[in-house]
Amino acid sequence: MIDKVFEKSITKQFEFDEEVASVFDDMLNRSVPYYKEMQRLTIDFALNFLEENDKVYDLGCSTASTLIELSKHCEKRLDLIGIDNSQAMLNRAANKAKAFGVELNLIHGDLHDVSLNDAKLIISNYTLQFIRPLQREKLIQKIYDSLSNGGIFIFSEKVISSNKILNKQSIDEYYKFKKTQGYSEFEISQKREALENVLIPYSEDENKQMIKDAGFSHCETLFKWVNFATFIAIK
Repeated sequence: MIDKVFEKSITKQFEFDEEVASVFDDMLNRSVPYYKEMQRLTIDFALNFLEENDKVYDLGCSTASTLIELSKHCEKRLDLIGIDNSQAMLNRAANKAKAFGVELNLIHGDLHDVSLNDAKLIISNYTLQFIRPLQREKLIQKIYDSLSNGGIFIFSEKVISSNKILNKQSIDEYYKFKKTQGYSEFEISQKREALENVLIPYSEDENKQMIKDAGFSHCETLFKWVNFATFIAIK
């Protein structure tokens, strides 16, 4: 379905409810620059590390598109686990997995409460930015502790610049992108208002420092477009 969520005036803060879930795949592709390319890079780099029966978690898996694509491109059997706190998203994930013949273990729960055990790969695409800063660092530590030695964490985030001028220019460039995807000025402003104090991005350096503080041996940027970035961290 086509994303028309913000064609009407908003009445609440942004949440991943049934209305958003029903158009989420379209929303991602039109709202996140080069989303498919980011997803492809995530999978390509992950494949270099994965072995038979490795355990893979996707935190905030939404409709499970990344896990499904990983399964389609990996010849090895993997234990694929998607976690999300939106049942509406997981319902669509289950339907998509069934349609593609992909076996997934989908868990409805809070990322802080769900156990992560013996993971070789943990993925988090545009999820950390929705977690309050104080809880975010705790989750990163949990991710580090849950990975096996040599395991990897691949995550994508919206980022900000510490330079106010460049940050404003980045936002303007992003809004230009959204307009090219068919979103109106009204839709863009409505979504921006709905996300106020819900989506809290870090800078690229702040994300890397958070990873370093958790104990990861290495972290670098795989992909960046203006204020969107994908990182890989190795335990």
